[in-house]
Amino acid sequence: MAAVRTLEMDFNTELGRSQRIRIYNAKDPITGAEVAAAMDSIIAKNIFTGPGGDLTGKLDARVVITESTELDLI
Repeated sequence: MAAVRTLEMDFNTELGRSQRIRIYNAKDPITGAEVAAAMDSIIAKNIFTGPGGDLTGKLDARVVITESTELDLI
């Protein structure tokens, strides 16, 4: 069985929409303070844009752990 940790960060955009950025294989452990600092840096450096425009604020963040099991196809 394999588990994948995905960090999902949700941002506000300048057009009033939300934008999600996913980081696969996120480190373990990771703290809320580390994620908040990374989100602040992403916003300040204006390195991502999307259909909603530039990222303007933090909404929320979470770590999603997905487990998968390979099946034998006989």
